[in-house]
Amino acid sequence: MAMEPVISVRGAHATLGSRPVLRGIDLTVQHGEVVALLGANGSGKSTAVRSVIGQVPLTDGEIALFGTELRRFRDWARIGYVPQRTTAASGVPATVREVVSAGRLSRTRLGRQTRADRAAVERAIGLVGLADRAKDSVNALSGGQHQRVLIARALASEPELLIMDEPMAGVDLVSQEILAGTLREQVAAGTTVLLVMHELGALEPLIDRAVVLREGCVVHDGPPPKAVGQHALPGHDHVHPHAADEPLRTGLLT
Repeated sequence: MAMEPVISVRGAHATLGSRPVLRGIDLTVQHGEVVALLGANGSGKSTAVRSVIGQVPLTDGEIALFGTELRRFRDWARIGYVPQRTTAASGVPATVREVVSAGRLSRTRLGRQTRADRAAVERAIGLVGLADRAKDSVNALSGGQHQRVLIARALASEPELLIMDEPMAGVDLVSQEILAGTLREQVAAGTTVLLVMHELGALEPLIDRAVVLREGCVVHDGPPPKAVGQHALPGHDHVHPHAADEPLRTGLLT
C-alpha cells in the first residue's frame, strides 16, 4: 500500500490583503524527498509554506499533511518549522538552551521535560555547532548563530518533516557550511524537507526536486533548473526585510 504524501496541496489560492498571492498552485512532497521552492521576490514562496502550516488561510483549494486535512491535523510534533530569519529570542532574554528547549514543548507532557527531552535538546544544539554556547544569551550571538538556534529549535522535536524558509539568507559562510552539514545528516536519517530558497548554493547536491513559482503559479516542477544553480532567480533583489513572524495558530513555535 502506497504511503500518503507528506504534503499535498491542490488548487491553492491565497490573498494577502486584497492582493492574490497564490493562484491555484499544486505541490506534492513525498516521504524522504528534499524539495526546494524557488522564485523571485513576491512569487509566493513564503506564502505557500505558511499556508501549509496554517499561518495563511486559503481562499480556495485543499492542503493535507501526512494524509490528514490541514483543518483536522493536530500532530504538530511531526513538523519542524524554521521561519524567515528573525531574532531567536524576539527581545526576551533567554539562553540558547532555553530557546531550543521551546522546540520540544510539543512533545512534553504537563510541561515537564524528561531525560529524553533534555537529550534531544542537547543533540539539536550540538548538531548546529553551538554546544559551547548553550548557556549563553542568544542576544550575544551573531546573525548566523541566531539562525542556527532557530534550526536547532525546530530539530529538537525530532520532526519527520522539516520546513525551512530561506535558511541561508544573510548567513555567514561558516554558518552556511554548518547548516548544510546539519541538513545532510537529517536527510540521511530520512527526514522529509521543504526549503524556500532564492538560490541553491551549498544545498544543491541535496535537492531532489525544484518547484519554481512565478506570480503565484507553478512554472516548473522537476530537476533544479540549470539557470538557477548558484545564482538568484531573475527579479530577486537580495533584499530581505524580514519582520518577526506572528505566533502560529496551529501551535507550532516561531
